[in-house]
Amino acid sequence: MMSNADANLKDAVRAFTLNYGDPSVYLDRALEHDPRNRMAILLKTWILVLSNDGVSLAKASKSIADLKMEQLNYRENAHLSALQLAANNQWPSAVSVLDRHLMEDPHDLAGHQCALRLDGYQGRFHREAARAARALPFWSKNDPGYGIMLSFYGFGLEELGDFSRAEDVSREAAELEPYGYWPHHAVSHVLEMTGRPREGLHWMDSRELLWNEDKCNNRVHIWWHKALFFIELGKIEEALLIYDTQILPVMRPVATQLCNPTALLWRLEMLGVEAGNRWQDLLPYWQKQLAGMSSPFNEIHAAMAALRAEDYSAYYTILDNMKKKAGTSGELAPAYSEVAVPVAKAMNKFVNEDYRQALDGLLPVQGSLWRMGGSIAQRDLIEWTLLEAAIRAGEEKIAQSLVNERLSSRPDSHVNARFLGGIEA
Repeated sequence: MMSNADANLKDAVRAFTLNYGDPSVYLDRALEHDPRNRMAILLKTWILVLSNDGVSLAKASKSIADLKMEQLNYRENAHLSALQLAANNQWPSAVSVLDRHLMEDPHDLAGHQCALRLDGYQGRFHREAARAARALPFWSKNDPGYGIMLSFYGFGLEELGDFSRAEDVSREAAELEPYGYWPHHAVSHVLEMTGRPREGLHWMDSRELLWNEDKCNNRVHIWWHKALFFIELGKIEEALLIYDTQILPVMRPVATQLCNPTALLWRLEMLGVEAGNRWQDLLPYWQKQLAGMSSPFNEIHAAMAALRAEDYSAYYTILDNMKKKAGTSGELAPAYSEVAVPVAKAMNKFVNEDYRQALDGLLPVQGSLWRMGGSIAQRDLIEWTLLEAAIRAGEEKIAQSLVNERLSSRPDSHVNARFLGGIEA
């Protein structure tokens, strides 16, 4: 018979991997029943590490130091080894440890989620397709959590560019796990990447009761996706309304959340929306994150928010921290030196209307943008800025080439039509 601690740990893993509910509540209950439940301690530590928040990382380091490796079983040892690396910003090495572990224990859903998240921070979401493909043959459709495992596979396929299979797999996973974040998210990405915004809005609206509640930990990002569908249809006011009424009111000083309003408002401004005081209202949330932040993706967005709010002290603090990390021997140093620092500098040029310098800064890093982290759809923000810089710099051939690339997959996009109009004007 399962102990109370193990039952609560099972519920915590489900909440953690669905992104629905608070896994910490179940983990605390597990530790009340068994204060030495090491897997519960490890999962609490993962939640801290995956936040990329300086204060949380300090707490995680203490928790890791308190665990004795010789007292742990194989699974616990694998998680502790990966945690030690991840807490030290050695994300590629941490994922390698988890990959090896998941070949031995393909049913470890928490391990899959941690590897997926760490790969996402490195712009490598597509790697989950292979990881899940290795694991799924060991699963039965009757196994608890099968739908969650399937949803990981679906999102990996989407980021791999296998949109047809990604959609089929993710829709099946959404039927099996209707409250799951990953299957709903993966279908949203497919509909975004294949230029089907009307279907995207229908998908969102038909399932809103499932994703738009407090228990859905990533509902802010789902609203962001819905805003993108409106933008693709040219319904800019509806997208701005989502920013004002659905995203900002529930905003917390958590960097992974703050990237959503930052990216949305940046896009809307490029489409001619007057931001008013919105940047000044958003920046204080970012300022609570500036100390101890370790994520190229998050720091690029923080720099953008500081620039738009005209807080150059904050901007240069972020840029200087990026440069320091770029100059180390750390595993993330190439991401900072090759992408994060050049992008942050180019965004400064763009905001200050030096569009030729912005173009010259962004064009060479286009092929390496994956290093900044995030999904293809999220990194498209930089592609937008690159194209807009080319238009405003009067570089018609470069701009036309970039528009041609976009039109090949989204010929009916309002955004692409606007870019095209900007070239012809």
